[in-house]
Amino acid sequence: MVKHWQRQQAFRKGSAGNSFLSACLLAFLALAPAGAARADIQTGRSATRALADSSGRPKGPVIITPTQRDPLPRVIVKSPAAAATGKRPAPQPRILPRTARQSPGTYPWRLNITATVFWVGEDSTERNPVANHKSSWDSAWRENFGGFDNPDPVCRTVDFRPKTFVPRQNPFYVALPYNDVCKGEHKTEASRVIPWFRREYTGKGQSVCKGRWVQIVYNKRSCFAQWEDCGPFTTEDWPYVFGDKPPVNTQNKGAGIDISPAVRDYLGITGGTAVVHWRFVEFYRIPRGPWSKWGDNNPFVNSEVGPGRKALQSREDRLRQQQEAIQRELLKDPQKLRRELQG
Repeated sequence: MVKHWQRQQAFRKGSAGNSFLSACLLAFLALAPAGAARADIQTGRSATRALADSSGRPKGPVIITPTQRDPLPRVIVKSPAAAATGKRPAPQPRILPRTARQSPGTYPWRLNITATVFWVGEDSTERNPVANHKSSWDSAWRENFGGFDNPDPVCRTVDFRPKTFVPRQNPFYVALPYNDVCKGEHKTEASRVIPWFRREYTGKGQSVCKGRWVQIVYNKRSCFAQWEDCGPFTTEDWPYVFGDKPPVNTQNKGAGIDISPAVRDYLGITGGTAVVHWRFVEFYRIPRGPWSKWGDNNPFVNSEVGPGRKALQSREDRLRQQQEAIQRELLKDPQKLRRELQG
């Protein structure tokens, strides 16, 4: 009986000792990574040592945590090949964080751009050296529009169209200084710089820019219009139209967009120029308004010219042609046709 009691006491003492050792070990493991992390934040050197093998060479990238002095995260890549040759590795590019979210169906803003007014049927002047009886994409623009889009405010209706006729095209239009087509072919950079090029491509020399929608903002008022001509003064300025560069044009206060009389009146612009913001917008993001009332080129009015409609029709035509070619081949070989029908 005494021996049994002694064995129980010895077992309890051993369990208590093991529990104490286990608690110490867990505390050590919990504190060790925290200390290493603090060292990494301060100098970044302990991370390099932690990733080094027995030869002292690092085994992989070291992530330096942002600090007050250097607020951007950095990744230092140690190249074994560079260490062997004694040459310093090439600097890695730094990816800057996005400062604002971009809504689906919209594109970056072009801010503080000088806008000038132009119109269908405008004669050439010193301010406008090229007459607007035709556009960069329509040699009969005035006829297809329906007439002279008189800019005089007294000659326009309250719903922003000319009084003398109902336009056959959307009176809310703009011009931007780029043309994706030259001499019947797409320019070499077009497929690279136009975001929707592959989605909207329909064939050689067919513009993917004509009819695209833009949003223009002036004095907290927003308007939507279609891209129907190229200018002012140049048709090559893709770094501005699709990039982040300012307009290359220096005339008319560095104008970077032409707006129609309807756009001018809706935005409440009273002078010949104004500073606006604009961006491209996908059709499904556009609310109804006076820009949705008229025009055979307007997808609000004519569903056959909706976004992607031409590309879809082109793909359907190619598929139909392929099917017809297969049928012709099968009809040439009745045995093959019979096998196809049976199998």
